[in-house]
Amino acid sequence: ILDGAMGTMIQSYNLSEEDFRGEEFKNHPKPLRGNNDLLCLTQPDIIYEIHKGYLEAGADFTETNTFNGTSISHSDYGTQHLVYRINKTAAQIARKAALDVQNATGIPRYVIGAIGPTNRTLSVSPSVEHPDFRNITFDELVDSYSEQCRGLLDG
Repeated sequence: ILDGAMGTMIQSYNLSEEDFRGEEFKNHPKPLRGNNDLLCLTQPDIIYEIHKGYLEAGADFTETNTFNGTSISHSDYGTQHLVYRINKTAAQIARKAALDVQNATGIPRYVIGAIGPTNRTLSVSPSVEHPDFRNITFDELVDSYSEQCRGLLDG
């Protein structure tokens, strides 16, 4: 059994811009509200609580809070330099919740690294006037996803 939607659970906390920023990013130049992956750094207890709740409810697998965990997606927030750290921390949080529930119940629990789409695409031009134009290259996508995967694996 797979866990449920992380984003929906995060929304139930009604977090403010200040909650997303935490202490570390209180002076960050761009808005951070909505950057759910960043909560692994600024609100790790909430992310742990969500994972643990799903696992205690019977989920065998929990997905990391990294659906938008690429440098491409994080560039909108100016947090692309944090992608490796976010993914590593996300995996560590999910693994701690899985081990805690496994130890309490004696039933094995597992972590899945969540890898979602980016906000860029190679298949369709973002410009109607220039259908052959692409705003990203295949190599850039490979580099971005590789960085995310390294963080997840190291966590």
